[in-house]
Amino acid sequence: MAAKLSITIGRQYGSGGKDIGIRLGELLGFRVYDRDLLFIAAQKNGINPDALRRVDEKANNSLLYTLAMGTSLYGARNFGIDVPINDQLFITQTDIIKQAAQEENCIFVGRCADYVLRNHPDRISVFVYADKETRIARIREELGVDRDEAVSLINKTDKRRINYYNFYTGKKWGKAENYHVCIDSSLLGIEGSAQMIADIARLYMKKEQDQEVK
Repeated sequence: MAAKLSITIGRQYGSGGKDIGIRLGELLGFRVYDRDLLFIAAQKNGINPDALRRVDEKANNSLLYTLAMGTSLYGARNFGIDVPINDQLFITQTDIIKQAAQEENCIFVGRCADYVLRNHPDRISVFVYADKETRIARIREELGVDRDEAVSLINKTDKRRINYYNFYTGKKWGKAENYHVCIDSSLLGIEGSAQMIADIARLYMKKEQDQEVK
């Protein structure tokens, strides 16, 4: 039986990556996982949802101590070491992502899913970016903030995502060679970008089906 296809989407803040993921799910009939993964992980760990805003996609340097001591996160948890909330959530999110990818066709937005699923047999990893003015305009429209606030939010959020991704994966966020496809959403917009990725996914699935027939 063919493996399920997973599409992972990394994104700059304000690039519309989340909206592209949602629209892509509609086009392909795939389930979309985004921040809901965090709440599922929190529930499994008995973590108060109110704490999520403080830890969402944020690295916690205490993990460095765990690694320096030669103990994996899983080992730390098993031996009763107090693993920070950030790390508990990352561990559980990783388990959820891997399980979902085995069970159904999925789209994962953020959550280092491209790295988590790096060994998944059928995966398309995408990074969505856009020019600065497009991102500023989108944030201003969505949040009703002025230009300075939009720029500040973009800089802070991207920095947080960079730190989180680089920290947990050891790779560089947004670096082209870490992804199969990089798309400038300011070129085709949300709909066009989603359609483009959907076309790539359909071509990939057709190629896999043809190989099975052979």
